[in-house]
Amino acid sequence: QRRALRAMGHHMEPVVIVGQSGVTEGILGALEQALKDHELIKVKINEGPETRQEAAARMAEGTGAELVQLLGRTALLFKKRKEDSEFEDL
Repeated sequence: QRRALRAMGHHMEPVVIVGQSGVTEGILGALEQALKDHELIKVKINEGPETRQEAAARMAEGTGAELVQLLGRTALLFKKRKEDSEFEDL
């Protein structure tokens, strides 16, 4: 499953960019909306107060999403919708 999600996310552009303020409530709100719209999103993590691993873990925990991959400063998050999911077989 994880491999299939990574393959799908490979060609995606980052939807949300985490700035130097780190993972804030505003970022978590934007992530929630993006996950609701797309289910699988790519997030760019810029230099900030926390490490990229900490930022990715906070984003996943704060949104209830699964951290599929953390590659460099780019995180791939997945949260399956309850209804009308594009990922019914996963």
